[in-house]
Amino acid sequence: MRLDRRELLAIFAGGAVGTLARAGLTYAFPHAATAWPWPTFTVNLVAAFLLGLFVTRLQERLPPSSYRRPLLGTGICGGLSTFSTMQVEILLMLDAHAWGLAAGYTIASVAGGYAAVYAATALTRRVRAWA
Repeated sequence: MRLDRRELLAIFAGGAVGTLARAGLTYAFPHAATAWPWPTFTVNLVAAFLLGLFVTRLQERLPPSSYRRPLLGTGICGGLSTFSTMQVEILLMLDAHAWGLAAGYTIASVAGGYAAVYAATALTRRVRAWA
């Protein structure tokens, strides 16, 4: 397997954009351990939706490119979404004895992520059928 430096650059550039966007939102909208973490929840759902959109569009509509998927999927969506921050927030909720909030946040995040990917895929395919 050969290392493609341009592909790594695409991942790095996309990751920088996604991570900076997420960090900016988290910094702009802080929350207590016993409150719903809207910034993380929102960026994770947006990233899941974008991933469904990008992957479906790239696979079904656009000519093959070795840099689009690493830039958009791995880079931007990977940098924008944050499973680790979600886990830290869940642990903080548990430490604050907000067990219901932690369970609800976990379930809503996972179910919402799957729903966002499904919705983006369906929407992308529907738009393709109209074109």
